[in-house]
Order: sequence, then C-alpha cells, then structure tokens
Amino acid sequence: MTLDPEHVRMAEALLFAASEPLDEATFVARLPEEADIPAILAALEEQYRHKGVNLTKLAGKWCLLTAPDLAWMLEEERETSRRLSRAALETLAIIAYHQPCTRAEIEEIRGVGLSRGTMDVLFEAGWIRPRGRRRTPGRPVTYGVTEEFLIHFGLDDIKDLPGFEELKAAGLLDTEPSGIFRDLAGAAEGEDEERSIDPEEEEL
Repeated sequence: MTLDPEHVRMAEALLFAASEPLDEATFVARLPEEADIPAILAALEEQYRHKGVNLTKLAGKWCLLTAPDLAWMLEEERETSRRLSRAALETLAIIAYHQPCTRAEIEEIRGVGLSRGTMDVLFEAGWIRPRGRRRTPGRPVTYGVTEEFLIHFGLDDIKDLPGFEELKAAGLLDTEPSGIFRDLAGAAEGEDEERSIDPEEEEL
C-alpha cells in the first residue's frame, strides 16, 4: 500500500507542533480514518534518521529530538538542573531496577534509613509514583517509575535500562566489584521477564 504524502505531512505537522510526545491514538484521532499510522511513523523515522532532528520513540510515544551527535551545539540553551543527592540517586535506581518495591525494601537494599525528603524530591520531579499495596501485614505501598522518568532518560521501556557493563562503560560506575549500582544492574541483567505489578500486589 502506497502512503499518501499528505498523511505524512499531517503527522509531521502534529509532531512539530506538539509540546510533549504523542501516542499513536493521537494520530488516529487527528488524521483521516484511512491513514496507516504505523507505516507513516516508520516512514518519518527513516526520513529523519540522518537529519538534525530525529523521530524518537520514548515511553511508547513519539517526538522530534535533536540528533544525539549535535547535542553539543545546544548546551548553552539547556536549563541548569539541580543535581540529585546520592541518596536520591540510589533510591531512584533501586525503584527503577526493582519496581514495584516498598520503602522497607529500598532501605534494606541501601542499608540505611530513607528520609522523607529523598522521596519528596523524586515525587516532585515526577519520576516515581505509588504502584499499589502489597497484600502483606501492614499493606505497605509499593513504588515504581513513571512515564516522565522514561522520557527524561530517553527510554522507550523499563526493559531498556542499562546493565552493569553499559553503566561502567559510560563512566557511571567504579570498576570495583562492589557497590549498589553494580548489584542493581547485575540483578537486572539476570532478569529475562518484564517487571510488572506483583501478583500479590493490589492497586491503590
């Protein structure tokens, strides 16, 4: 089936004007009924592959982003962000690699108590959310990462989180055989099935 160039132009216009990534349902609602949305997005992805901006899929949604090799040109335009504390970074990593997990499980992995302020920072950033309650005594709340987390870190799916070797190659890990991130990433590399809501967990 030949793509209608006008449908491709319409999808391109939507992507250009969007202030946030668009899901396929948005294209279905805005484009003519006969438009082949997957084929249109695939065509645009190929069309922009070697241009200054690329069509990228993040968290199951589509957006136009600066080509990675040209990011250096925009450094002066970037907003200055506050760096996460070590406690917040470790907590975020634990939640990302072990979700859904409870506060007690986070503290057990880190080996220290978790301050309320640490979780507040991650909630304010929009990177974590409650996932449900465990059907265990006390019915503790479990936490997981959000769509905003995936988009911010350039991930389409939680399964795209890097493993230990990738983190080390990027200079984000020491080469020492210990450390919380090594343990987390190593554990993730050994998990073949998708992380999802625990069968013994119920929604809030």
